[in-house]
Amino acid sequence: MKSLFTTTFVVSFFLTSFSNAQTQPPLSEQSQIFTARDKIMPALVHVEPVKEIYSEGKKQKRSVTGSGIIFSKEGYVITNNHVAENATKVNCVLSNKEEISAEVIGTDPYTDIAVLKLNPKGLKSPIVWAELGKSSNLQVGQTVLAFGSPLGFSRSLSIGVISSIDRYFEDFGDFISPYNLWIQTDAAINPGNSGGPLVNIEGQVIGINSRGIRQGENLGFAIPIDIVYEVAKQIIDFGEVKRSWIGLNLQNLKDFEEVLNLKNTKGVLVASVEEDSPAFLAGILPQDVITSFDSVEVSARFKEELPEINKLMADTEIGKTVKIQALRQGKQFEFILTTTKKGKYDEKEFEFTEWGFSAKQLSQRLARKLKVSKDYGILVTGLKTGSLAQKSHLEQGSLILSVDGQDVSDLESFKEIYDKILRSKTERTMLLTEQNKSRKFVLITKKR
Repeated sequence: MKSLFTTTFVVSFFLTSFSNAQTQPPLSEQSQIFTARDKIMPALVHVEPVKEIYSEGKKQKRSVTGSGIIFSKEGYVITNNHVAENATKVNCVLSNKEEISAEVIGTDPYTDIAVLKLNPKGLKSPIVWAELGKSSNLQVGQTVLAFGSPLGFSRSLSIGVISSIDRYFEDFGDFISPYNLWIQTDAAINPGNSGGPLVNIEGQVIGINSRGIRQGENLGFAIPIDIVYEVAKQIIDFGEVKRSWIGLNLQNLKDFEEVLNLKNTKGVLVASVEEDSPAFLAGILPQDVITSFDSVEVSARFKEELPEINKLMADTEIGKTVKIQALRQGKQFEFILTTTKKGKYDEKEFEFTEWGFSAKQLSQRLARKLKVSKDYGILVTGLKTGSLAQKSHLEQGSLILSVDGQDVSDLESFKEIYDKILRSKTERTMLLTEQNKSRKFVLITKKR
């Protein structure tokens, strides 16, 4: 989908060899490949979302291309969050070239998974769905097939092997993965493959293709199907993924063992504690080493061990009181805290057409980044060239805290004030804004 992928073209149904030699695989393996292909292809979906995006302070629509796989008799489709997010409508093309619309049931940016549902009224043929396998028993060197629509070439297949089963990624822009490791494969994955299935030789889906590397050759990455299934089930059941939050950012111990005198210590390092979070209120501090969470021993000497601990904490029942044991300068401490619900990754934007700017409510994540409370105004995300807002020197990235002395706590409260002003004969409106902890007034003057 995005620019993190390689640009090598994938020719439909072209099967690359496992080595540089241009030889066909043994007949028995060739037959297995054909069988796996025939199981998956009828459930493969070419996905074309129409997205609502905001650019230069105004709402626009953009069409993109991705992939998906039908995984239930009800017509549910798994794809990537970065394919389906902000979609106002989704057009799908099935393997038999039948075109049908789909609804976005829910998305999860934290795992890059989304679930769609095909419109049953538009279907002319029976739904065919793929079998989901397991990712817990995968092996490096195992043969896999990647399906999807690379660069828009629908119903394509590439072949390769699993190169790694525990690849770890630091957060990078909108690509985040706090709760899972990645399956690395040399099967070609390009823009448009996003959301398509990674399949074993038995024709079972064992991952969902999501990432590639711009500069890398034969480097593709898929989300393990075990975590995909967990996320998809919650999206179908609740429309979202419910997770606990305690406000800890963790690091592995390996690079800090000597400087912190932690040789032969088991645990996970607290890198930071978010202000006013459950962990902060309980008294946990940076450089504490957590050894136990809710009676479960935890340890992360290497980065690859961090997602399992993050997931353990996130999967804890929301509102549960838990005990945390930690080391601080060699002494054992115990902390009691109550988990809270993890907030949305991001909030939707809104265009204020008359004034010519777009804004959104602060999400929990964004509020923490800006080091303000979640109800601390709204964020200006874009300005239309030549608009009242731009001429008044309203700045992108600033927070609007009040309008004519009325506090703004969220997007809805701002909308109400804004609508009243438009209906009134008020010529001038004074906004109190803040950016980088510096406040200033902005005067919006009506058009004459």
